[in-house]
Amino acid sequence: LNRTLRALSSEKMQVRLSSAYWKITDVEYILIRSLIVIAAFLLGWLLLGNILAGIFLGAIGLMVPPILLDRAVTKRQKLFHQQLLDVLTLIKGSVQAGYGLMQALDLAVKEIPPPASEEFGRVLYEVRLGLSLEDALFNLAERMENDDLQIVVTAIIINDKVGGNLTTVLESTVNTIRDRQQLESEIRALTSYAKYVGNFLSLLPFVLGIIIFFLNRTYFDTLGTSIITQVLFLMAMLGIILGNIWMRQITKIKV
Repeated sequence: LNRTLRALSSEKMQVRLSSAYWKITDVEYILIRSLIVIAAFLLGWLLLGNILAGIFLGAIGLMVPPILLDRAVTKRQKLFHQQLLDVLTLIKGSVQAGYGLMQALDLAVKEIPPPASEEFGRVLYEVRLGLSLEDALFNLAERMENDDLQIVVTAIIINDKVGGNLTTVLESTVNTIRDRQQLESEIRALTSYAKYVGNFLSLLPFVLGIIIFFLNRTYFDTLGTSIITQVLFLMAMLGIILGNIWMRQITKIKV
């Protein structure tokens, strides 16, 4: 069973589980997901007495674990991003006080709350197991998928290979990240109105449709009988979806 389920695993799945800090292996995750699908299928089939209901619930059970995993990863990465500047400030102060980089990371693990402490603790753990600092930091960057962290990792690795004043490198990195976060906040404030308008325009047809339905319940009767009405309805739905995606892409500015 272990060999069979491992064949369904992938490196991406392992990274996602590691990013979410779920203390289960990829094989255990696949097994749990399979059991949920089977239980949902049997629940729909036996209790509701309809195999289509079982298939429907089984499909929902198949999608729920990845959704929960993605939410856990996103939440953890967001918290890490919020803590990154504090961690770098603490590391920079420790290096200025005479600590080495590994000692500074160890101090950050003890002083900073999760998830930053857990992630940098993983870096220390991997280095103590024999992995190079470069590989351990790259693993951290792969788990957190953070552009600011990528800048930090690149700066530390270059300094480790070339040499130089680590305090100056960290101070420059902290200033760069602080400027990036300030710019991101300004962009978010400037694009918030456009996002609101896009969501409002996307929901407006549905709100008007509900109002019309309650005012005149026979207004949509032709939707079930007229092919032209159905085609126009599908075109309208497609236009709303494409318009919403287009508005989101316009307001999506990468710093």
